[in-house]
Amino acid sequence: MTSIGSPVTGRRTRRRSRQWGVKGVLALLVALTMFPYLFMIITSAKDNLQIAEHYWQPVLPIHWSNYSTAWQQIQPYMISSVIVAAAATVGIVILSLIAGFVLARYSFPGRRFFFVMIAALLMVPSICALIPLFVMMRDLKLLNTYAVLILPHIAGGCVLGTILMKTFIEGIPQELFDAARMDGAGGIRIFTSIMAPLSLPVIGTVALITVNGVWNDFFWPLLTITKDELRTVSVGLLFFNGQSGTEYGPMFAGYLLASLPLLLLFTFLSKHFLAGVQGGLPGSH
Repeated sequence: MTSIGSPVTGRRTRRRSRQWGVKGVLALLVALTMFPYLFMIITSAKDNLQIAEHYWQPVLPIHWSNYSTAWQQIQPYMISSVIVAAAATVGIVILSLIAGFVLARYSFPGRRFFFVMIAALLMVPSICALIPLFVMMRDLKLLNTYAVLILPHIAGGCVLGTILMKTFIEGIPQELFDAARMDGAGGIRIFTSIMAPLSLPVIGTVALITVNGVWNDFFWPLLTITKDELRTVSVGLLFFNGQSGTEYGPMFAGYLLASLPLLLLFTFLSKHFLAGVQGGLPGSH
């Protein structure tokens, strides 16, 4: 029997106290993180008078018409964002998967050097390439086209994508590739039938990172696009603010609608995202 005042009981009590303290801190952090989103939801259902009289708390009646007004404003921008995000994601996944496969499973002179150079690009601030990239796009006459939004994302996203793909593929047992070669499979067959299906977790991770980066990119579309029909949703919300600056309800409803695709994607794919990150980090295998 363990007495009430025994050292074992005291350690258990202190351990429980620490656990409750950690849980309390985590709960506070979650509440602070979710509060802006909750405030956006509450404000999106009000009109200006309700916002002035009841700034923080919800109030009736709920103005659902704010969402239809916001949707009419941001729908073209959402379509542009979907086009750019889909094209950039496909390009990054395909190029990163091929590069990662080659760097992980083929031996050739300079393989380590090329990988180190790719990894070194992560340390270069993206702002340093802003002016040269803009001049290049201007000289190629790609301003005010979808290409100016898609190609830079593919070029930049392939850096992290290649690193994650290579590290993940290195964790796949070599015996699978050796057995396929003994059965007469070539490089293309191994790539499509073995490597690509087994790499779905890291493919999902790279896709989510790409979609998140493209969807939230603000400065580059603002700099390179002046045609309203080509603006992405992050820039379109800025012009929505200018057109309906005094209607805060529809404006916040637009912010909420613009954030829903990313929220839904991560909610349903977070399990695959975490699995791909864990498998794609060096030393995780």
